[in-house]
Amino acid sequence: MANWYYDLTVVINLKIVVFTLLKKLSQYYLCFNLQLINNKLKIKTMSDSTKLTAITIESVVNAPAEKVWDYWTNPKHIMNWNNASPDWHTPFAENDPRTGGKFKSTMAARDGSMSFDFEGVYSLVTKHQKIEYSMTDGRQVKITFTPQGSGIKVTETFDPEQENPIEMQRDGWQAILDSFKKYTEGN
Repeated sequence: MANWYYDLTVVINLKIVVFTLLKKLSQYYLCFNLQLINNKLKIKTMSDSTKLTAITIESVVNAPAEKVWDYWTNPKHIMNWNNASPDWHTPFAENDPRTGGKFKSTMAARDGSMSFDFEGVYSLVTKHQKIEYSMTDGRQVKITFTPQGSGIKVTETFDPEQENPIEMQRDGWQAILDSFKKYTEGN
């Protein structure tokens, strides 16, 4: 489907106009860009073929496959490494690592200012090798565990969300993977 452009002279209550227009557009398109230039609202809608490219991160964890798998899938371990920085933590985690199983973890700021749940359903689980899942918002994640030297290379490929910059998402997921590596190698 081709890209479409709409120009709209903004005269009154921009919020209502934008909301109404976006509501109509969201019935047909998954994403769109907004720009306000010289009192004109420019909306560029994008078809499914222009979705954002998946992001890949990786790290080599210097530990045996059994340990890497246990620390990745066991809630008591997930609660110890699932954070991007020391001012965040995971006070709750549950996991059923099998095809069709579900997982859920709560990530929270240590100061109590905010928290969110991260959850999904596994579409494929191959012990010590591969995990695939869908998040509740429909985005897909694939994780591979590949022997490399005396360790395991963990590679995660995930669909980005559209609210935050790609670099921020990549850095955040990489920080969590680095936390996993540090925790696994140190315990």
